[in-house]
Amino acid sequence: MDRRLEEDSIRMMARQYCRLAPVQIILLASASVNAIISSLFASNYIGEKAMAAVGLYTPMSQFLSAVGILFLSGSQVLCGKYLGKNEPERTQQVFGLDLTALLVLSAVLSGLLLVFSMFDLTGFLASDPEVRMIFNRYILGQALALPTVLLGQQLAGFLAFEQQNRLTSAAIAVYIFLNFILNYLFVGRMAMGPFGLSLASALGGWVFVLMQAQYFLTPKSMLKFRFDGMKLRDLADIISIGFAGALSQGCQVIRMIILNAAILSAVGNEGLSAFTAVNTTLAICWSVPNGILNVSRMLMSVSIGEEDRVSLANVMRTAVYLGGLVTAAMTPVIILCAVPLTRLYFRDTSSAVYQMTLSGFRIIPLAFVLGLFYLHYVGYGQAAGKKFIVTLLSMLDGVICVAGFTLLTIDSIGMDGVYWAHVFNGVVTVIVPFLYATFKKGHFPRNMDELMVIPDDFGASEEERMDISLHSMESVIRSSEAVQKFCLGRGVDEKRAYLAGLCMEEMAGNVIDHGFRKDKKRHSVDIRVVHRKENLVLRIRDDCVPFNPITRRDMLNPEDPCRNIGIRMVCRIAEDIRYQNLLGLNVLTIKL
Repeated sequence: MDRRLEEDSIRMMARQYCRLAPVQIILLASASVNAIISSLFASNYIGEKAMAAVGLYTPMSQFLSAVGILFLSGSQVLCGKYLGKNEPERTQQVFGLDLTALLVLSAVLSGLLLVFSMFDLTGFLASDPEVRMIFNRYILGQALALPTVLLGQQLAGFLAFEQQNRLTSAAIAVYIFLNFILNYLFVGRMAMGPFGLSLASALGGWVFVLMQAQYFLTPKSMLKFRFDGMKLRDLADIISIGFAGALSQGCQVIRMIILNAAILSAVGNEGLSAFTAVNTTLAICWSVPNGILNVSRMLMSVSIGEEDRVSLANVMRTAVYLGGLVTAAMTPVIILCAVPLTRLYFRDTSSAVYQMTLSGFRIIPLAFVLGLFYLHYVGYGQAAGKKFIVTLLSMLDGVICVAGFTLLTIDSIGMDGVYWAHVFNGVVTVIVPFLYATFKKGHFPRNMDELMVIPDDFGASEEERMDISLHSMESVIRSSEAVQKFCLGRGVDEKRAYLAGLCMEEMAGNVIDHGFRKDKKRHSVDIRVVHRKENLVLRIRDDCVPFNPITRRDMLNPEDPCRNIGIRMVCRIAEDIRYQNLLGLNVLTIKL
């Protein structure tokens, strides 16, 4: 692909990110905002030990996040591949199976939390009797909130496939508003303490889930709550695919347990309170690279389903470039705001907990840009089935680097050792992918394709494909001739070569003539012709308003028999023709 085509492809990808990523970022940030609301009410209305209790629940929160990521990433990748292959029924079966499995799992985990709370079985986490009492009351309410954490995450992820960003945004806004109001009522006015904290989150969470779930009961939904035809082998595939991505989060559960124990031993409750305040607040910032990753994972899975190596590499290029710019701009802002952020939780500037919190806000943000690349490399490895490098990076990020460096330094430099361990971890997890690619390729990676170690036999080779980007009607006729010439050069017979050029001219011309005029936005049409193993496939992809040409072929107006004649002609010529709207892109695949 020449430079101009690559730039056009990346621009189209960038427009998708700008449209899809904000909602995903807001979704992840909403969990952090709600956690901050709980922490602020805990520190200001209940006390410092309540913050420690909230911090003790962090490993459980991360465990739930790991489970959610396992099912969401596994089902999204599997659904994306089926969408890329144009198999909507299989997509619905995976959707139903994913929700069913999580409903059962949620019921089991909620029951366990109730048992631990009611029978005071949390002594292995909190030795301080007062902290343990607060913690027990806190997890009692969390047992009610637990199903909403898992189900809300899944529903929001699948609403992205449905292009229902506004519904997700509205549900998020209602959730945050309710959480604040209910915390004010339960904790601030009714003095319900730690149980009030978690109960407010639970009630807001259920409203969040129900608002999203209702869409899947409407006729407009592509995905339905259908539980017939589910295949248990799909559950094994979901877990197998999602395990790699969830492993990092799972390792962080172990990491958090180690860090909590090390901090309590070397620094005390003040250190854990400071670390909880920093972690809770910066989770909003981490939602930026993680939200971009959610979009990347969907785009990567579709590209893998289509066996499109160029788009696969361009997803990574676009994500790293755009995400890098955003996180690089965000880092100095957080560092400069360290003082006001610290004062949200602790007002006494002379206290040890204030100084430790301030230090955390000034050091950990240095890891943001590094973390973005790590997350995307792991996300790609997960979608592509590269289990070795994903497992290695997850172990390094989850336990070895952060926990190891903390244990080595916390006795000598205190909480700063914990904070610098995150930056050190970021450096290591960026270097390792380059070393891995160098080992696999036998030389230092020269481009994104080599850094990602995309297999040589993945998708069509450069000789087997031709890529064209169109922006005007003038370029359509020239491109039609180029398609014919490519086909003839590949040994395709003259009739099929001519029909390929004709189909491209009709369908791409239709997009430019009508789709480009629907709004004032800049658009392009990406054409790909693939001749492989005697199969000749034409793919036309654009970012205009959704338009399914197949539904138009039978719209014959008796008063205008020429209406849609071009579309009907292409449908008669093609051996197979399929349309999908994939994450906001119209994708028409024609087999000749």
